[in-house]
Amino acid sequence: MNRLSNIKTRLTELGQEHLLRFYDELDDKGKDNLLSQLEGLDYSVLDIDGSELPRGKFEPLGAMTTEQINADRERLTEIGLDAIRQGKVGAVLLAGGQGSRLGFDKPKGMFNIGVDRQLYIFECLINNLLDVVKQAGAFVPLFVMTSRLNDKDTREFFESHDYFGYDKNYIDFFVQEQLPAVDVDGRLLLSAKDTVACAPNGNGGWYISMRKSGIFHRIKHSKKLEWLNVFAVDNVLQKMADPCFIGAVIDSRRTCGAKVVSKASPDEKVGVLCLEDGRPSIVEYYEMTEEMRTRLDKDGRLAYNYGVILNYLFSIKELDKAFDISLPVHRAFKQVNYIDDSGELVRPETPNAFKFETLVLDMIKLQKSCLAFEVVREQEFAPVKNKTGIDSVDSARELLRKNGIKI
Repeated sequence: MNRLSNIKTRLTELGQEHLLRFYDELDDKGKDNLLSQLEGLDYSVLDIDGSELPRGKFEPLGAMTTEQINADRERLTEIGLDAIRQGKVGAVLLAGGQGSRLGFDKPKGMFNIGVDRQLYIFECLINNLLDVVKQAGAFVPLFVMTSRLNDKDTREFFESHDYFGYDKNYIDFFVQEQLPAVDVDGRLLLSAKDTVACAPNGNGGWYISMRKSGIFHRIKHSKKLEWLNVFAVDNVLQKMADPCFIGAVIDSRRTCGAKVVSKASPDEKVGVLCLEDGRPSIVEYYEMTEEMRTRLDKDGRLAYNYGVILNYLFSIKELDKAFDISLPVHRAFKQVNYIDDSGELVRPETPNAFKFETLVLDMIKLQKSCLAFEVVREQEFAPVKNKTGIDSVDSARELLRKNGIKI
């Protein structure tokens, strides 16, 4: 059987033969593009029904508090600086998203957060990392995860701004893996006549995407890198490769670490670091019972007090041990552009299909232990998720000003 016949047989078995309905209209390049995508597509999403896995027994997990950190900051910082100087620490920037919710049709990191001057989100993060470089006297390898949609724009943006003063030899880009979207009838969609509609596989897909990229082979051959600090693009106060944080995790002999902030209130909508069946985990705010939300520890603090800010430190050795364990795949009902039966592009105004994603918080559950490292919210947590209101451009700008950053 030839290539096309094999794919036709497979699609017929899955009830997805409609994906080839425009095949005869395509030129040779278009045909090859479609067949290549269909050969490599992850069809397992067709079996995901949206039901979440049952959760285990939750218990509170304490943190290394800011008081404890400050009392030992000098020693912990020196441990972290030593690891950086030895080339043991890399930073992974999750930057696959667009700035759509900000009214910005480009990679979110390209958004100008400045008022009186240009100050891009990417620039804020690089400036924060450069502070560490100056402190350590050594560059930290930075791995930027993009998406197929924004990879070209991101690379060109960094190049056009001379990498914001960072040594480009220490910056690598890699593209996030994708998963196909499925409509409410269980049908895969086309976004063009020669392209299946897909979406990035969630922030939990960073390591498998990194493993499949060429840069991972260089990492393994270097035999130096031991830790990867993973962080999100949309927090302009994010402090990555923080020597004190790195030193604290190494000194604690835990297999990973997570930066956390004390909850602003019992009902704050934030995932909380905890234990689940005796292992580190994250419980989402909507999963918490009233008793969990309001429970106090012996010091009068909330027992489930420490919210995550998507800044994690993982041991590469431990990640490799868990690599063959599949992360749960979650689905979300979203608006997905698609080609209809007449070949016209449809841009729905309401959700019409399911996107599938893995979450970095599920990677925490694969770790043996995790150090919760408390940071001051106003100094390290300024998310830019919305155009206005809570966690918005305006609130982030105000926090930048409070931290002495000219905008």
